[in-house]
Formats: sequence, structure tokens, C-alpha cells
Amino acid sequence: MLIWPAIDIRGGQCVRLRQGDYAQETVYGSSPADMAEHWRSKGARRLHLVDLDGARDGTTANFESVRELVEKVAPHGVECELGGGVRSEDTIKRLLDLGLNRLVVGTLALKKPEWFEKMCLKFPGKLVLGIDARGGMVATDGWLETSSTPAVELAKRFDDLPLAALVYTDVATDGMMRGPNIPECVAMMKATKIPLVASGGVTHIDDVRRLAEAGAPACIIGRALYENSIALEDALQYEKQS
Repeated sequence: MLIWPAIDIRGGQCVRLRQGDYAQETVYGSSPADMAEHWRSKGARRLHLVDLDGARDGTTANFESVRELVEKVAPHGVECELGGGVRSEDTIKRLLDLGLNRLVVGTLALKKPEWFEKMCLKFPGKLVLGIDARGGMVATDGWLETSSTPAVELAKRFDDLPLAALVYTDVATDGMMRGPNIPECVAMMKATKIPLVASGGVTHIDDVRRLAEAGAPACIIGRALYENSIALEDALQYEKQS
């Protein structure tokens, strides 16, 4: 199982939110690039980046912070993916030109599915379907809105596209340090053949074990790494076993 340490960026700083609530922010560092180097030094071979300003506003407000981060770790072979604000073909091109390996698209996959299908075919293997769910329904716009579309149904729609992965986040568990929603992850894995990246709620090393035993190909770990309830070195043991 692949391990993706998360780096969430807001206002150029490294932060974490609780359940996607912008009013419940904890700042963990003033330099996302330095944080990326820290996780690289601990053995990380891939990083999951989120532009929180972009997720909310549809912009690339943290473009320079992302550029600095990629320039710092990409030469060492660290794979980086970014989500948040990826809502145009021009943005996709600009971000891939930075050296990012793949991009997560969430909001527009729901709101403009035909456009998303076109982009997946134009950039095969470079796009990741990001599905954030609240109560099984797709949440959009930085989790500020909840749609009437079931998460599983959205995934099924794009099952045959050349996607790199599907990042599935249970909003209710994200940043809450209460464990992941494994039944929902299993349901999603059964519904689609797109490789699943489980996100949200991974709190203890036992959560990583349970996800691995459930067959999850990858998981994202955020707050648990920053608050030392999981040591990255321990989580990475599951990469060596796979």
C-alpha cells in the first residue's frame, strides 16, 4: 500500500483543517517546501498537496509555494500530486509544467463531467478523480457545498477513463483523528476499478494496517503525522510489504 503524506497549503503556509472547516485551522509551518523536505528526509517517496485557497475559490493562489516545493523535492524522485482549484485546461497545463506528477480534480468532475472526460483523455494518467463525500453524497467547492449525487455513482461514471487514481475522502472523518471510514472505502473499491487512495481519519498505525488488509492500494495521512500519532517510518513499512 502506497503512503501519501499530506501537505495542505493556505496563504502560503502549511496548515490542517478539521472536517474542511476553514475556521478550524492549525498552522504547522510557514514553509510548505521545508515541510516537504522534512517528509522526504523521513523516507516519503510521494506527497499529496492541497491548495486550500484554490479549493475554495477556484484559483491558483498558492502557485509559487507549490512551485518552490516541487523544485525542492522532485529532483530527489519524490512524486507530487496536487488538488484544489484545478478547474481549467490552462491550469492543468500550468501545474503539470511545474513538474507535478498528477492533479486531483473534484468539483468540476461533478459540475462539468463532459469537460472532465475530455481532460482525462487529453492528459491520460495525469488526472486523479477527487471525490469528497459527506453522508455518502459528493461535497464540492472546498467541502462548502454538499450535492445530491451519491459518491459511488459519480465514481462509476468515470470508471473507463484513463485516470491515475481516485482519492476518496470522508469529510466527516478528515482531521478528526477518529479513524477512517473503512466500510465506505470498501464500497467504493467494489464499485469501480479505479485505484483507490483512501483519505480522511487515519489516526493510528492500526488504521493503516486495517486499510491495507481491506485491500486499499494507497492512503493519505495528514494530521496524524503532524501530531505524532503515527510515525511516517512505521507507515512506510506497509509500502515495503506490498
